[in-house]
Amino acid sequence: MHITHIPTTPDDVAAVLGEIEALHFRPHLLDPTADLTPVLPHTGGVPGNWINASSRRPAAETGVTLYAHGGGFSRSNPRLEQLMAYRFSQATGRPVLAVDYKLAPAYPYPAALNDVVTAYRSLLDQGIPSSRIILAGESSGATLLLSALLLLKQAADPLPGAAVAVSPITDLTLASPSISTNDGKDILNHAVLDRIRTDYLAGADPGQAPQSPLHGDLHGLPPLQLSVGAQEVLFDDAHRFAQAASAAGVSIRLDIYDGMPHAFHATTLSVAATLLRHTTEWISQLPSRPCTR
Repeated sequence: MHITHIPTTPDDVAAVLGEIEALHFRPHLLDPTADLTPVLPHTGGVPGNWINASSRRPAAETGVTLYAHGGGFSRSNPRLEQLMAYRFSQATGRPVLAVDYKLAPAYPYPAALNDVVTAYRSLLDQGIPSSRIILAGESSGATLLLSALLLLKQAADPLPGAAVAVSPITDLTLASPSISTNDGKDILNHAVLDRIRTDYLAGADPGQAPQSPLHGDLHGLPPLQLSVGAQEVLFDDAHRFAQAASAAGVSIRLDIYDGMPHAFHATTLSVAATLLRHTTEWISQLPSRPCTR
């Protein structure tokens, strides 16, 4: 396991917290030249958009990112989510399929997970090689992509070339020490996570995979990059998962952003640009894999 600490300053933290609060009221607008194409007929009935910032080459040639947004499994902010997908497309030169998965509590587990898996399989059906697909997600979306990897592996589907998870919830038993030690330092807390868990699981066992990816068999997963803020209550969810995946032989990189709270990556500040740059560099260094369905 490769661990990188990204230093920040108290001024960085204050700026991030201020911008996160403002995002709830004034999300940054998407570039009007961005290419947004609805995909409902082509993704097994799962709604979403293709978001393309830079490339017009075929997806099978450039590679594709399947993006699952955050929001505690129960909320959606389309303008912000489109912006995040656009930034990822801009940084990597790949089109991004942003999945509009079903939301709890109206559609509890496994509805959202099934949507992500269905959308991934639809990319394979469109002729995009699995090795040229990257799964990316943040917060609950990062949980969904890690859960999807376990389901796909269990079903013997071809796995994607890599996955990028920002601040995932990996253990819905809420047993990670940082949920207590970072309480009051983050925008999330135990009470919020408990409510998220209740709405999402609707009675499903929090100590089982794939809903809690940490409790699954991680052997054979593709290369993973995890990013997390050191002050997040979910810090140990990322750290414990990285340790378990590394012990299972998975190639994994863990980037720890010192002083950062949850959702730091959603800002327009330098720390968010650093995350995109590190992610793009990591993707460019991935070993080539044979093109499989």
